Amino acid sequence: MNEENKEDILDVHEDSETEERDEISFEEVNEEGEIDARTTIKKLREKIKKLETEKQEYLDLSQRTRADYINYKKEVDTNRISDRKFATRRFIEELLPVLDAYDMAQANKEAWEKVDQNWRIGIEYIFGQFRSVLEKEGVVQFGKIGETFDPLLHEAIEHIEVESEVHDGKIVQVLQNGYTTHGIVLRPARVHVGVK
Repeated sequence: MNEENKEDILDVHEDSETEERDEISFEEVNEEGEIDARTTIKKLREKIKKLETEKQEYLDLSQRTRADYINYKKEVDTNRISDRKFATRRFIEELLPVLDAYDMAQANKEAWEKVDQNWRIGIEYIFGQFRSVLEKEGVVQFGKIGETFDPLLHEAIEHIEVESEVHDGKIVQVLQNGYTTHGIVLRPARVHVGVK
């Protein structure tokens, strides 16, 4: 047996002797060699009180740790949802110029009508599907002629004089459509506003 093993065995033996002495120390022996029950009970009650206090501390720590973990998990889930919404929003913002190009092409009625009808129907179908996908993501287009100008939704590029009170403060021309998603403005509509 090598020296390290001997030391390990001695350490274990000393630990068990210490534990036995702790247990024996609860039993008070009086001058006649008899065990003093009152002193032993008093020491045992003190030990129980100390152990109950420690148990409560560990229980409190465990409950706090569990609550912290639950809060952390909720925060991670909230951040994950927020990050996903932000990424989706950024992606949609990058797609808006594609919709603008389609709207510009379709706005030129003369050139649009000259294109082969089958090709034009195919393009309209593709962009219809594209808009449906965006609508499923909560994207809503706004900015139509006749709507009341709202500075939170519209960007007035120019004020145009109108003769009728009906058109005062209304959108008279849309230069670029606006878009919202889940109530957040992705881009304001760029418009001309009528002024009496």
